[in-house]
Amino acid sequence: MSSANHLDQLKKFTTVVADTGDFVSMQEYQPQDATTNPSLILQAAGKEEYKHLVQKAVDEHKDSDLKGSALTESIIDRILILFGLEILKIVPGRVSTEVDARLSFDTASTVAKARQLIAMYEKEGINRDRILIKIASTWEGIRAAEELEREGIHCNLTLLFAFAQAVACAEAKVQLISPFVGRIYDWYKNDTGIDYKGSEDPGVQSVTQIYNYYKKFGYETEVMGASFRNAGQITELAGCDLLTISPGLLEELQNTEGELEQKLTPEAAEASDQEKISLDEKAFRFMFNEDAMATEKTAQGIRNFSADIVKLEKLVEGMIG
Repeated sequence: MSSANHLDQLKKFTTVVADTGDFVSMQEYQPQDATTNPSLILQAAGKEEYKHLVQKAVDEHKDSDLKGSALTESIIDRILILFGLEILKIVPGRVSTEVDARLSFDTASTVAKARQLIAMYEKEGINRDRILIKIASTWEGIRAAEELEREGIHCNLTLLFAFAQAVACAEAKVQLISPFVGRIYDWYKNDTGIDYKGSEDPGVQSVTQIYNYYKKFGYETEVMGASFRNAGQITELAGCDLLTISPGLLEELQNTEGELEQKLTPEAAEASDQEKISLDEKAFRFMFNEDAMATEKTAQGIRNFSADIVKLEKLVEGMIG
C-alpha cells in the first residue's frame, strides 16, 4: 500500500495556506487560509478571468464624488476586498489583505487603513476574525499591529527576515508573522555562492529559530513560513504552525509520495538553548541594523510591493478613462 502524498501528510502537522490570488488553484489544493500581496493581486488583475473584479470596482465608483488619487485609492481598496471576498468563498479560514506598502513607516496611517479595510469587509458581512491585515515588519508597522490587535483587528506581519523583527512582533502580541524563507535563502546563496540544502538552508534555520523561541517562551503569535523556492524548504519546516505555499509547489508536494517527517515540534522547542530577550525601539533598530540580509531584503520588499501598487494604480487609472 502506498503512503499518502506529501501535501496530505503536511496538512496533518501544519496549516497549509495558498500563496496566490488565483482562485482556481485554491479550489484544487484546498488550503485552510489564503494570503495575497500587491504583486499577486497585480498578476491576477491582469488575467482575463479576473478582469471583471477590477471592472466591477471601477464601475461601482462611476457616481463617486472622489477625484484623482483619492478615487484611485478607493477603487484599489475595493479591488482588494473583492478579491478577498472571492477567496473567502473557497477557503474555510482566513484571508490576508495587505496595507499599502508605502505606509510602512507611518503607524497612524497604517492603523487608519487597516480599520478602513476591516470596515469594508464587515459591511459585506465578513467577521473580522476571518481577515488578517498584512503589514510590513518595520518598527512602525509592528506598533500599528499592536494597536490594531487591541481592537480585535488581527494582523499578519510580513517581510520578516530578522530575529529582531520576530521578537518585537511576539512582544506586540500580533496574531501571525510571515518569515520569508526563500528570500533569506536567495540572499545567502548570492552572498556565498552556496546552494543550501535541507537543514543547512539559512531560511529554514531562521524559521526554526523563531518557532522554537515562540514555543519555548509561550508566545501565542503564529509562525507562517513564506516565500519558498523549493519543496525541500517546506518539508524541512513540517510542523510549523502554518506554511503559505505557491500553486506550483503545492502541486509538487501533491505529486510526491513517501513518508514525511514532522521536523518542528513543541518538545524540540522546549529543549532548545534559546534565551529570552526584550527589545525597546533602540535595541530593535540596532539589532535589525546588524543583520545586513534583513535590512536589505526588508527594504527591497517594501520597494517592490510599492512599485506594484503604483502599477495597479496605473491599470485602474487607465480604466477610469
